[in-house]
Amino acid sequence: MKRAAGFTLLEVLAALVLLALLLVGVYSGIRTASHSVRSGTAAIERIDQVRSAQQFLRRELAQSMLQPIGRTDRGEPVYFEGSAREIRYVAPLPGYLGKLGPQLQRLQLVDDGHGGLRLELSLALLPPDGEAPQPLGEPQVLLDQIKSGGFGYRGVDAQDAVVPWSPAWPDGRRLPQLVRIELQAAGTVAWPSLEVPLRASPLQAGMSPLRSGGVR
Repeated sequence: MKRAAGFTLLEVLAALVLLALLLVGVYSGIRTASHSVRSGTAAIERIDQVRSAQQFLRRELAQSMLQPIGRTDRGEPVYFEGSAREIRYVAPLPGYLGKLGPQLQRLQLVDDGHGGLRLELSLALLPPDGEAPQPLGEPQVLLDQIKSGGFGYRGVDAQDAVVPWSPAWPDGRRLPQLVRIELQAAGTVAWPSLEVPLRASPLQAGMSPLRSGGVR
């Protein structure tokens, strides 16, 4: 009788090693492909976040209104407040929120607790009786993962002289004519320089158009 042909133990072990190497290669390929997909998706989402934040800021700042948000010690109306990390102004919101009328908008660069910053928007209703603004919901994050940044302002002062770019707006009785938002975002997606011209009529606020410079 002939003995049945079979595999030796060494052949079986060699086959298992080859199979393991093949599975490792397949797993590495799938892992690399998944990582590439996640990275691409994250980059697209980040681009959308930056674009949406810029579009919102450009639209809302441009619609800043000559509506008082406070008073000076002399009782004069304050229309705008701006520092290196905070802006307060009145503007109408689109959509269903816009039906509530003009709202006090507050843009802030706040610490995110991880060594960076995030750009937040807070809304508040302005009661017609002159009472304190009523907060409308929680602050919304427009952009996170920011390394550094700040706001800048340009316009004219009470003597009709041009105020160069400054990290603080000196006279809240007047609206600046340009607002700049400069941010250094983390990652590979950059924040394009944003300079927004305010549409409120300078004559209504006792201002004159800028005699020099341009708008980007």
